[in-house]
Parts: sequence; structure tokens; C-alpha cells
Amino acid sequence: MTSTWVEPSNTATALLLLGRGTDPASEAGVDCPGDLPSPSDPDLVARAMAAKLALGDRVFVLGHHYQRDEVIQFADVTGDSFKLAREAAARPDAEFIVFCGVHFMAESADILTTDAQKVILPDLAAGCSMADMAVLSQVETAWDLFEDLGIAGDVVPVTYMNSSADIKGFVGRNKGVVCTSSNAKRALDWAFEQGSKVFFLPDQHLGRNTAVLEMGYSLDDCVLYDPHKPHGGLAPEQLRNAKMILWRGHCSVHGRFTLPVVEEVRERVPGVNVLVHPECRHEVVTAADYVGSTEYIIKTVEAAPAGSAWAIGTELNLVRRLANAHPDKQIMFLDRTVCYCSTMNRIDLPHLVWALEELVAGRTPNQITVDPDTSAYARSALDQMLALP
Repeated sequence: MTSTWVEPSNTATALLLLGRGTDPASEAGVDCPGDLPSPSDPDLVARAMAAKLALGDRVFVLGHHYQRDEVIQFADVTGDSFKLAREAAARPDAEFIVFCGVHFMAESADILTTDAQKVILPDLAAGCSMADMAVLSQVETAWDLFEDLGIAGDVVPVTYMNSSADIKGFVGRNKGVVCTSSNAKRALDWAFEQGSKVFFLPDQHLGRNTAVLEMGYSLDDCVLYDPHKPHGGLAPEQLRNAKMILWRGHCSVHGRFTLPVVEEVRERVPGVNVLVHPECRHEVVTAADYVGSTEYIIKTVEAAPAGSAWAIGTELNLVRRLANAHPDKQIMFLDRTVCYCSTMNRIDLPHLVWALEELVAGRTPNQITVDPDTSAYARSALDQMLALP
């Protein structure tokens, strides 16, 4: 069986195409804010090729899976955030690391690379809404509350890779660990060997899904700390009894998938396999057939038999790329409406060309640097992750 990628269409009951409307059922902040930039001028392809050739081995370009195809074509390596940070660290001879991703990823690359290397983010506005949901001052306020309640000594902080360098530094200072979506269980296993509670930042869904579905904890063992409410919106006994203290954060793309969307695709496509990222809501993950990280999603689709049907709950650029790479399978976006990662998509071909040509001209644009103190503590938390069994 062969299939052709069909762009998801608008429906009256969900987000309109590329943000021209809202869906009241979505979590706050998950709307797509406006149209994507218009297609790039074809001349930019030749300019990017020429600039990259002129820089030679001095530059190493990293491309996250959620990037547009026009950018991915110039990446020396593609992958998820942690794989790319490690790839950057493995290229100590590259003078410039051009990171086609978002801000926290470039920060992680700066933490893991040498002082002589310079990490470049083509558009400084390419941030991450999830990472922005955990601000250091708010997290420190929560920790102060734990200390006032006498539970801080029992709490081990764990932060998702999708967090700022400040938050990684906080976790390192407090003897915690960083995790990815593929090793979250191992990180939590380690954390519960160090203490009786985990403070999980900043994605509530990954923390809850891992604790409940992979580790046997109950939903009652998990409480949600809301930094915008006094005491996180929680009573002292709730914090004392909790096993997982989840930060109120989520992914702006994965947070939009809902249980009715899963039910609708099963009715529409008999025999479809629902494959979602663990950043999705708990009810979506429990209704899916397969759950895993971005790399897991890619490998699962690659190994799937010809003729199989897959509805994938993750960022649209990746789903479309998988559909085009596997025409013998029926691959579709889980939701029938479109939602790109709007901040990831700020890295377009014009920004990449500009960054590369600036480097050719001897100027260093948009360098991402993490201060030494924060970098040292963040590196400690990252190294603890690397040391996990």
C-alpha cells in the first residue's frame, strides 16, 4: 500500500489552520500564534551552501527533528535535544556550533562544549514555551516552601532537558539530575534512591506519565504545584504526602492533543496505530497504542510493516517528514488541524543564511553563553544523568 501525505485540514471544532482561531479545550498557551513565514527565496539555498562550504570544518550545524525541511537539509546531524548537545560536545575541533533548535538546546550545547567553541542560535526569539514556564525565582520560592515545611531534605529535584540553564543549575546545586523523555524512568529510579519525593520540572505530563505508567505510582501520589498560586495551590499535608511534586508546565504542541482526537481517528481509520510523545496529557497517553520519545517515534515508524496506518501525536514537521520518507505506510498527524512548534519554526532559511554569512564575514552573531557558575552546576546535573545505569 502506498500513501501520499495529506496536510491536516480545518474543522469547526478544533484550532483553525495555523492559529486563525482558538480551541477552548486546549491547555492555556497552546494556540498556534499566527501564520508561518512565507516560503524562502530559492536563492537562499545557494547562499547557504556557499557559506557552509566557505566555513568548512570550522562550522558544525545541528538540526532538531522539529525543524523545517529547508533547514534540516543543511544539518550535519539531526536528532532530539540531548543527542544534539552530545554531538556538539563530540566535535571539539569545530569553532562554531550553529544550533537549529531553540534556546535551551543551545544553552545545553554551550554547557557541554569547550570554552573555545561558540554556540550560535540563528534567531534569539526561538525559545520554548515549556522551558519558559519554570522561572528560577519561582522555583526557588517553591524550594523555600519545602524547607519551611521541613520536607526539603526528602525532595530530589529532577528537571527535563527542556528547561533553561538556570533551572538545570538549580537542580545541580540541590543534588538532582536532568532527564530526557527516553530515560525519565531511570532518572526517577535514581532520584527515589536518594530521597522519598521528587520535584519534577517543568513538564507535568512527562513526570506524571512516567511515575504512574512506568513506575506504579498512583495519580493520588502526584500533586501539581502552580507557581501562580499561594503555596503552589497546595495544602501542607498534600506536599508532605506526595511522592511526585509536579511543576505546572506543559509543551505547547503536545498539550493540544485530547482524548476525543484519539477516539475520532480510531473511528475514521480502522486498525490505526496511535503513537504519541510522553509530553501528551495522561488521558491521551493511556489511550494510545505506543508512547515514546522523538527518537522512539522515528524508530517505531521505520520498523513498522508496509501498509500499516499510524496517527502520530507530535510536532507536524516530523510527522510530515516521516510520511514522505515512508510512502508505503499511511502516516497522519493525530489531530486533523495543524500545529507547528511556533518557536522552533522561527529558525528558517533566511535566519540560517544570515548566521552563516555573518560567520564567513568574521562576525559572531547570536552567541549563546551560560555564566560559569550556572554552567558548572548544570553540568553536574547533566553528568549525573550520563552516569545513570
